[in-house]
This record gives sequence, C-alpha cells and structure tokens, in this order.
Amino acid sequence: MPRECKHASALESWGMAVNVYSTSITQETMSRHDITAWVNDLLSLNYTKVEQLSSGAAYCQFMDMLFPGCISLKKVKFQAKLEHEYIHNFKLLQASFKRMNVDKIIPVEKLVKGRFQDNLDFIQWFKKFFDANYDGKDYDPVEARQGQDAIPPPDPGEQIFNLPKKSPHAASSPTAGATRSASSTPKSSTSTSRPSSAKKGPVTTAATPAKGEKELEAQVAQLNEQMNTLKLALEGAEKERDYYFGKLREVELLCQEQGQDNGPFVERIMEVLYSTDDQ
Repeated sequence: MPRECKHASALESWGMAVNVYSTSITQETMSRHDITAWVNDLLSLNYTKVEQLSSGAAYCQFMDMLFPGCISLKKVKFQAKLEHEYIHNFKLLQASFKRMNVDKIIPVEKLVKGRFQDNLDFIQWFKKFFDANYDGKDYDPVEARQGQDAIPPPDPGEQIFNLPKKSPHAASSPTAGATRSASSTPKSSTSTSRPSSAKKGPVTTAATPAKGEKELEAQVAQLNEQMNTLKLALEGAEKERDYYFGKLREVELLCQEQGQDNGPFVERIMEVLYSTDDQ
C-alpha cells in the first residue's frame, strides 16, 4: 500500500486527540535538562537546549508519532536555521492541530524568537498532551524522517552581524611586513650607499605602515556602515512582519471562535492561513 494511503487509513483509525488544558506546575513538571533528554530520547535528536525547540521540527515529528498521517514529514524543515523556516514548521503544526481538533493555541510569534521561558512553557504543556495521547506503539524516528538529517538549530542569541575576528591580524600583518622591509633596507643601503642615503630609507618606508593602517580603518568604517544599514533594514522587516503576523493571528482567532459552525467561507480562510509554501 502506498505511504499516503497508509497514512490516510491510520489517520481515520485515530479519531480526535485528547485535549489537555492544565498548565499548572505539578510534581510531573520536568526540568529543562530532563525535558530536553526526553525529546532527544524519543526522536533520536541531539538538542542541547530547550530554546532549540523553537524550530518547530520536533513538535511536527511528535504529531506524526502520535497520529500517523496527520502531518507530512516530507514538508518539515528539520535543518531549519532561520526564523521564516521555523514559522513554516509551526504552520504545519497548526494544520495538524486543526486536523486533530487540538484546542491549544500555539504562540508562534513567541516561540520562534527562541526565548527560554516561552519554549519551556510550551514543551511542558506538550509533554502532558503527549502522555494523554500516546499509546506506546513502536516508532522509528530516523526512518520516519526518510533520510532527512535532523540537525539541531543554532543556539538562539547568536549574532548574525559580526565583523571578522581576523581583522586584528589583518591590521598587523601589513605593518609587520612593512617593518621587516624597513629594518632590512638600512642594512643593504649601509653596505652599498653613502650614510646620507641610508638615512632616507626609513623615512620612505615609515609612511607605508601609516598608509596601510588608514586603508584598514577606512575598510572597517565602511563595513560598520554596511552592518548598521543591514541591521536597520532587518529591524524594519521584522516590525512589518510582526504587524502582519498579528493581523493574521486576529483573523485566525475570529475564525476559531466560530467553532463547529464554520461556513465554507471561514473554512476557506483557515485553509489559506494554514497553507505552506509548497502547497
């Protein structure tokens, strides 16, 4: 039987998910290290921080583990490194939640930022949701990913715009080279030229380090200006994205408030909201 058909039949046999609403801290609440180890153990991953769950990939595979057929792992970006790729994965997760009638609202705009507390709160809830729905069946996470390498996302908070660390060496190398040439010039000139000629050597070469330093300073200033321009452009794009994301979130909540009385128009809106780039 084709894989898609198997998934379709499996999905029909599952019915709807068991919703979990309690988020209070109990004895069952796991530490950050325990919850990360739990994720790694079940999905054969190598996450080191709770914040790395912000890519959304692990949640997508958990849903495939709980409800085979409710999500297509082929569409999941297991090597996601950028925020728009994280959002793509969470859109897939939202669609699977809707398909299985999971009432939980996913705070996508908070999770993709990679902040510790937001991601810890959500994985704590998801652990309870998992326990309420998992039947203990065997599941091979590596095989389910069909060859996709599940590379952990980069640690949140890494600086995107960094000047090369080799700049100090680059600044010192021309100076050192010029110094060596300056020191060697007097030696050769003293053996072949008059003393008056020997004095001119250092005067001529002394300008070389200063010129090289000025050129490097100009390059650094230009790179800093480019970096600041890119930062401003990025901040503007993020503000615009957050604005429209908020509007779409309001539309989503309005549609969800309709409950089971959704008409064709509302259903179509929900399909558009949950559609992914390759659909």
